[in-house]
Amino acid sequence: MARLEAVENHSLEAIKQTDENGNEFWYARDLQTALDYAKWENFSKVIDRAMLACKNSGNDVEDHFPDVRKMVAIGSGALKPTIDYKLTRYACYLIVQNGDPHWLNGFYNAA
Repeated sequence: MARLEAVENHSLEAIKQTDENGNEFWYARDLQTALDYAKWENFSKVIDRAMLACKNSGNDVEDHFPDVRKMVAIGSGALKPTIDYKLTRYACYLIVQNGDPHWLNGFYNAA
């Protein structure tokens, strides 16, 4: 189990951000890449399940999954707004727990 926590923390620490107040957070789109989800549409379903788990545990979803808008370049060079989330560590754990079981099997086998 210690190996599992070490692998998980290493991956999370590699993509961790810090805001102007020193609070740690993770962007959902960075976590999507770290967890090998190719499509946002698939990953957003995992986020929805994690949000439900957050709510069912008595926590305020907005405290752990605030949405943010980012401007991203598209093929023509123009910018378009896209949704992302600033996730707490708890939100990241909920996403991992509600994610693709195939990925989780590999994750647990690394322990």
